[in-house]
Amino acid sequence: DIKLNGSSIAGMAPHRVARLGIGRTFQIVKPFGSMTARENVGIGALFGSAHARRGVKQAFALADEVLALVGLKAKADLPVSALTIPDRKRLEVARAVATRPQLLLLDEVMAGLNNVEIDEALEMVRSVHATGVTVLLIEHVMRVIVGVCRRAIVLDSGQVLAQGEPEVVLRDERVIQAYLGERYAKRLKSS
Repeated sequence: DIKLNGSSIAGMAPHRVARLGIGRTFQIVKPFGSMTARENVGIGALFGSAHARRGVKQAFALADEVLALVGLKAKADLPVSALTIPDRKRLEVARAVATRPQLLLLDEVMAGLNNVEIDEALEMVRSVHATGVTVLLIEHVMRVIVGVCRRAIVLDSGQVLAQGEPEVVLRDERVIQAYLGERYAKRLKSS
């Protein structure tokens, strides 16, 4: 069972989950291509938590605030087609943040980014977290895990392998073996 604040959300429709305070991104970014960045985020603001019923004017004001938070303020009026891949990932985060979630699920928002883009994305995640949003990050880029997480949980085939501080978890032999292979784990052990 999956619970938020003690209430089950298992099997609940996505819009109801969003109204309860969970925002999420998708690994494959799919913005509304015929809209601007502001319009994409405004849609998220309109369908946000039940505590903040918004009209269109308020939704677009919130969209501007969130676009500034994620570093897209200067690109608010650009069509999505003019945005780079890193910008589209920021837009995906902005759309989720505009729902004003308590909990934000980020699904591999840094996949495919170069080191500079990862650093910028890490700063964005820190900025979102600083607003009081709890962030649950699903990520395979270890530098990201160490750079932003206070606690890491490693799963292998749906089972928890290790959990704790990222630096400790990433040195766990079971984690190394599961993700890098037995040969690599043996090489590390012998060095």
